[in-house]
Amino acid sequence: MFTSKIIVLRRLHNFRYCSSKSMAPLPPKKWQGVRDASKHGSICPQFDIYTSQTIEGNEDCLFLNIYTKTLEIASNLPVMVFIHGGAFMSGSGDDMSYGPQFLLQHDVLLITLNYRLEALGFLCLDTPEVPGNAGMKDQVAALRWIRENVSKFGGNPDNITLFGESAGAAAVTYHMLSPMSKGLFHKAITQSGVCINDWAIGSTPKERAFRAGKVLGNATEDENELLKHLHSIPATDLTKITLATRSNDEKFRGLPIHFSPVIEKKFDNIEAFITEDSVDLLLKKQVNEVPLIIGYNSAEGITPLMDQIKKADVLNKQPSFMLPKEIAHKIPHEKLIEMGERVKKYYLGDKDLSMDTAQEIVDLQTDRQFAYNCHRFAHYYSRIAPTYMYKFDCVTDLNIGKTMMGHAGIAGACHTDELFYMFSNGLNRSVYIEQEKLRDVK
Repeated sequence: MFTSKIIVLRRLHNFRYCSSKSMAPLPPKKWQGVRDASKHGSICPQFDIYTSQTIEGNEDCLFLNIYTKTLEIASNLPVMVFIHGGAFMSGSGDDMSYGPQFLLQHDVLLITLNYRLEALGFLCLDTPEVPGNAGMKDQVAALRWIRENVSKFGGNPDNITLFGESAGAAAVTYHMLSPMSKGLFHKAITQSGVCINDWAIGSTPKERAFRAGKVLGNATEDENELLKHLHSIPATDLTKITLATRSNDEKFRGLPIHFSPVIEKKFDNIEAFITEDSVDLLLKKQVNEVPLIIGYNSAEGITPLMDQIKKADVLNKQPSFMLPKEIAHKIPHEKLIEMGERVKKYYLGDKDLSMDTAQEIVDLQTDRQFAYNCHRFAHYYSRIAPTYMYKFDCVTDLNIGKTMMGHAGIAGACHTDELFYMFSNGLNRSVYIEQEKLRDVK
């Protein structure tokens, strides 16, 4: 936190860990002379889900940032690698959002990274050319680069903690299951997300790819023609297509996150990120066994609250949309209707979704989108490796996520709130400066 202690901070940016000029990341080209690492590298083209602005970025976005108090190789500092959230469609590792000052007070070396997002990172055609999970393979490439090079910056390659928030947390749990990630990290922390959440599992990806083609001006059903068309259009046109490619069911069921990791088909001579269902892998104990800290915030459901209110007319009449797709797609329609009514009754009693039942909706969405599957993952994984669980319920002026959502009066900690206790940025800096009791927190 901000204290009177002066930290001499080394910020090293713009390290290209891979080239993204193909669906699978390629090794970066070597450079000659001295590399200028004083500025951030490009971020992925994206539609920023917080500002509702399109960010042009660059497809060549596979850069990471290294933060340390010392460049002495002998320091052998513990390494923390952070994967940002943002629904697999928004965000970057830049220090405008994830400033390192707080964590560096605890004598670690911090690394943040960029990866390809939305269609650029998670398009899947179920073909050898586009098998899916490019964004996850970007992260693997970054972890491999870190393992090979972090000692040059004073980090310990045998003491790497992988941590992430929301989609980044789901990504961490995917790495705990993927053969590609074996041996690349030694501990894991997941904040508000796991790979068995509905929103972290891509469904019908090939159909979604063709719907994207139609939205972008080519209604072909030929894979090669679609790929050629997508290569011909600006990268920014491939942003903000998640909502436009939803099925009718997806418009009302779950969170609007659909370009996400998928279970890949197996192809000869193609290294796959994951080819089996995550729950099956957990039950079979086929994991990369590392100690895990896992948790969520007490009022995660504040984030989707207003979206639920907008859909209230439909949800009140068809509460079966309150059920996750994992259940909805496996049971008969009559049973689906019955279970939807039971869920609505459990959380809302005889009331309907409205602003009068905001707290009940928050409780439902916290459980539905985050808490249940965090507990479920922890239950499975605790049979395999040391597992520690938390629930973040702290409320101060640093709960900026909740304040930005306009619901400061609702009890508990909102989705993303814990990040403002962990990272410095433009939104929380004034709070630390103005409040002495927070400046002294360590």
